Parts: sequence; structure tokens; C-alpha cells
Amino acid sequence: WACTAAGWQRARLRYGAHFQRTLAEWEETGLGPLERLYAIQRQRLDQLVERARAHVPHYAKLDLPPPCDLADPCEAIARTLASIPILEKSSYRAAPESFIARDIPPRKLIRGRTSGTTGSALPLWYTSEALAEEYAAVWRLRRAWGASLADPHLTFGGQIVVPFGQCEPPFWRTNRYGRQTLFSLYHMSPENLPHYVEAIHEAPASFAQGYPSSLHLVARKMLDMGRPLPKGRLKAVFTSSESLLAFQRAAIEEAFGAPVRDRYGVSEFAVSMTERKPGRLHLDMEFCIAEVDTREETRDWVRGPLLVTGLANHATPLLRYRIGDVATRLKDPTNGHVPGEVFLDVDGRIEDYVVTPEGRLVGRLDHVFKEQHDVAEAQILQDSREAIEVRIVPRETWGAASERSLRKELRARLGDRIGIEVRIVEAIDREGNGKFRAVKSSIA
Repeated sequence: WACTAAGWQRARLRYGAHFQRTLAEWEETGLGPLERLYAIQRQRLDQLVERARAHVPHYAKLDLPPPCDLADPCEAIARTLASIPILEKSSYRAAPESFIARDIPPRKLIRGRTSGTTGSALPLWYTSEALAEEYAAVWRLRRAWGASLADPHLTFGGQIVVPFGQCEPPFWRTNRYGRQTLFSLYHMSPENLPHYVEAIHEAPASFAQGYPSSLHLVARKMLDMGRPLPKGRLKAVFTSSESLLAFQRAAIEEAFGAPVRDRYGVSEFAVSMTERKPGRLHLDMEFCIAEVDTREETRDWVRGPLLVTGLANHATPLLRYRIGDVATRLKDPTNGHVPGEVFLDVDGRIEDYVVTPEGRLVGRLDHVFKEQHDVAEAQILQDSREAIEVRIVPRETWGAASERSLRKELRARLGDRIGIEVRIVEAIDREGNGKFRAVKSSIA
């Protein structure tokens, strides 16, 4: 009943009239043309900059110029952004209250916090309208795959829904108002996972959502037990909140019998990308602007740290905010066959890279484990440039040949100078919020 009450309260906050209007509008504008999307971005950016100049102390003291008045939306957006200094997290952390818009009544402000996966969480403020617009982006993706708000579904998120000390099933609870079965991430031990598999088969569901790492854990158990869901029973599996790794996607799709579609978003309401086509993250251009601080470039793409400008959150405007993630953007905004800017991937935070003794930053190491069928789960730790520790949760077939294969794949990517220690563990610890990090580096 507590989960149901919380589900009712969340639904009221997220899915009101503003959500319905925004979703209807964005389902239309998302079809293009591209020029219309840039015009929407330009209009929303102009409004946000004017409000920031007038009502947000941080930006008022910077004495920003007014938005560019050129006719071409793309050129106007580029010039307006170029006149705004990049916002570092350290600046926001030093004085977060200076980013609150003074023209919004305090009663309308909702206080939240960032996830704090790689450090201390930051306070943030937003309005119900910003939350509704974020969920409009979420549901534009879900509705494209046939899901609806009325559908029963499975959730593998970070909510604490079961007491930590509970030792017997059920390790899940039901939000009857939202037709949602919520599974605890904090009880997913090898002994308990068979109960999760039984519950997944028994619970009514049209789709599943949650952290990739948690869905992968239960997917591997479903496959090990020979109990995948029948193909087509679920419309899709929607992942978010963590980097979706290649081997995770393969196992989840096989076990749940449905395609996986990913989304990239952040607590600050500053960016949203949705996987409308396989392997392509489409920027939700009505919701945000994303720039790449280019560090690498080819004929087809640019890669570097993301600078994001959220267009929805008028409570704490963040303009050109260095979010801490690294992304690869295609240069051709029509390459994804859906109008809009397209990203190949968001690699994750700089702390999620391995640094070699030569000083190379190596990301996307999930591909090392793609063909490692004897590995149930893995994590790479690095506290020194000279060596890494690879923690392995083995499957029953793990042996000396498995370790040789793993070392060969790592050497192919990291070279021969770095030390590699392979350590077998029963489980890999999650962060305090239940999230999983494939690579944890304190030196990157």
C-alpha cells in the first residue's frame, strides 16, 4: 500500500495536463523537419537566456549579452552559446543557491539531488513542468514501441522497496495504481535470484524498465535456468541511469525476448537522448541542447566532453554545463534516419576510463567481456597507472582457459606494460544508490 500511495503521488506530479500537452506536441515535432526542431531550440534558448540574465544571480553578475538576433536558427544558437562561459560543476557546487531563479515562488520549487555516483551529490531545484517535460521525452520513446501509461510493467530501479534485513521472498512490491512491480536491487544474491525469475514469469507485464546491470543479473539467471520469457510477451525493455554495455544488451534481449531501447538523461534535467533506432541515441532537441567539446574528430564524428543546456528547467537554468560525460556525435544530423542530432554513444564519466602507463585513456572496455561466456559479471578497478584489478563473478564453466582468454582481450586494448590482476569474487558491490560501475578509476 505504501508503494501504491507513492505511485499515485508520483503519477500526479509527472503525468498532469502539461505532460499530456507536451507529449502530444513532441510526438509531432519529433517527426521533423529538422529546421523546425532548430527553430524550437532557438526560441526556448532565447527565453531561457533572457530569464537567466534577469532573474538568476549567477548569470546576472556575468552580464551576459542578449541572445543573438540572426535569422538563421542554427547560427543564432551557436552565437548565443558562444557568448556564455562554460559552467563547471565546481562553480555550481560552490554556490548552488545562486542558480535559483528568483521569479519562481518558493512553493513551486521541488528540491532534489544528483545521484552522486562518482562523488558527493549536488542539490538541485526544479518545477513540476520540468519533470513533466522529461517524462514526455521518456514516453515519446516508449509509445513508439507500443507501450502506454496503462500497461503493467516491471521496474528494476534504485528504490528501496524491501527492508535490507529481509531474507525470504518476496523481494518485490506492487504499485497497484501504476500497475508496476518493483524489484529490489539490494537482495539480488545468487541464492535469491531464482525467486526473481519466478516472479518475472508470474507478474503481469507489457514492458520492463530499469538499470542495465540489474536487468543483466536477472537475465543471466533466467538463461542459466533455461527460463527466458517467450519472445513477444514484452513489447520492449527500456534501460537508463547507467551505461548500457554490449554484453548486457545481448543477454537482456535473449532472456526477456524483447528489444532493448536505451535512454541517457541526468538528474539536472539538462539533457535527454533516446534510442529511437538501434545503436543511435537521438537528442531530444525540444528538451535540451548538447555540444561536444571536441577532443577527437574524424570525417563522420566528433568526440569529447559534453556541454549541455537544459531548456526545460527554468528553476535552476544550467547553460553550457559540463556534465562530466564523454560522447560521440555524428556530424550529419540526418544520419540516424530520424530528423535530429544523433550520438553514437555516451561513454560515461572520465572516472570510468582506464589510464595506461603511456597515458592513454581507454573507454568502452565492456567489449572485452562480450564473448566471455564464462563471466557472469565483471568490474575493473584502477588506483595506479601501472596496474588494474579485474573482479570476476564466474559462472560454473570458468577455468584457466577463461582467464587466458580474458587477459588476451585486455592486452589487445591496454598493451603489455600495464599489470593485470584477476580476482574472483562472489558479487560486485553496487554504489549507494544501487548503480553498477563497470570501471572505477581514481586516477583518470
